[in-house]
Amino acid sequence: MRESALSLTKRLAQTAQETFGDFEEAVEKDATKTAVLDGTVHPLTSYVINYVKFLFDYQTTLKQLFQEFDDGDPDAQLATVTTRIMQALQNNLDGKSKQYKDPALTQLFLMNNIHYIVRSVRRSEAKDLLGDDWVQIHRRIVQQHANQYKRVSWAKILQCLTVPGAAPGSGAGADATSNVSRAVIKEKFKTFNSQFEELHQRQSQWTVPDSELRESLRLAVAEVLLPAFRSFTRRFGPMIENGKNPQKYIRYSAEDLERMLNEFFEGKTWNEQKR
Repeated sequence: MRESALSLTKRLAQTAQETFGDFEEAVEKDATKTAVLDGTVHPLTSYVINYVKFLFDYQTTLKQLFQEFDDGDPDAQLATVTTRIMQALQNNLDGKSKQYKDPALTQLFLMNNIHYIVRSVRRSEAKDLLGDDWVQIHRRIVQQHANQYKRVSWAKILQCLTVPGAAPGSGAGADATSNVSRAVIKEKFKTFNSQFEELHQRQSQWTVPDSELRESLRLAVAEVLLPAFRSFTRRFGPMIENGKNPQKYIRYSAEDLERMLNEFFEGKTWNEQKR
């Protein structure tokens, strides 16, 4: 009976190992066509994270099984299993992110999903096993995706707020504008308006579900965009204000832009925005 029990335990331990291997492979190769159009957390991400949480509900039993299967450290074995599943999930998310035609939405999707993984790990027992280094590395990855989103989304529109060849200085006097034509400035304002409106319409439909992350992303954009806009308007605005129909070109104040930035990442449909 003792031999039968030991044999059964070893087979059970082997089955557990094979099951984890199968799950890891299934996660990495998951080809779910469920598209999250707004770039939010993918259902696969929440499913895998819940699976990992359940693992830790049974960690005492699992560690005993690991010891039967292998004489190594059962904590290290559980950590390896968890790390491999997490890596399989990230590999799959990388693949899913390439479905987006907009590179900014690709970055937002990856930022949202990796952030969800990190936040879930930090709030669970997995944190003790995966360690602070794992958490810090993945927090940096979240920040990298946020920075990439900002660069991809806003670099082009920021170019509208620069005038090559303009005299240096921030004043609105003749020195600042003497070598710049009114037509160039009008075109800059028009391009800025249309690009900002397009970004607002599109990205108000995108979602950042975590309120803290959403606020920090809006703030990061505002810290780059608003000073550049204020400086440009202060410097070149008088050229337009003194001409015909200035409101056609200077359509927004910095306060308007700030208010509209607060509508980004809310997942609102176009009809909701219009209302």
